[in-house]
Amino acid sequence: MYEVYNTSKICTVPELANPKECGLGGEANGDVESRSKRAVKSLYDAFNSKDVEVVHLLLAPYLEWWFHGPPTHQHLNRLLTGAPPCDSSFKFVPLSIVAFGSMVVAEGYDKGRSVSWVHAWTVTDGIITQVREYYNTSVTVTRLSSPEITSPLGSCQSVWESTLSDNKSVPGLVLAL
Repeated sequence: MYEVYNTSKICTVPELANPKECGLGGEANGDVESRSKRAVKSLYDAFNSKDVEVVHLLLAPYLEWWFHGPPTHQHLNRLLTGAPPCDSSFKFVPLSIVAFGSMVVAEGYDKGRSVSWVHAWTVTDGIITQVREYYNTSVTVTRLSSPEITSPLGSCQSVWESTLSDNKSVPGLVLAL
């Protein structure tokens, strides 16, 4: 944990990145993945507790945002921008969070609205710089390998697949790493 000083109050947030380790190379993938997952989990906790200061600390000032789904389901965009109609009853509660290096994928489901969602976050040095948001979409994350690497699975390996939209017919897409 560390404290962030603001002119109005002191805010305590989980330590997201160790500056001695970040950007210096040589760190294990598990360390990057663990820190990235912690940052994303802290963001969801801040969303649901309406802690705007922590949200601002975790997100880059210019977050790159991609959306795939019906325009009526742009809940994250409305939450981040305050754009109307802001439905404060929509809660982002991830049922699973997995990390692949600096990319963190979170999946959740709003039973009352019958809406499944997947967020693919990019975390750089403990700061979230990009989000790809998918609603009622089956997402498969695939790791592409170099043509020089020979593998029994070929050069394209599926490493994660969304599970919450399996009960209905929805569009599908592949997210390549």
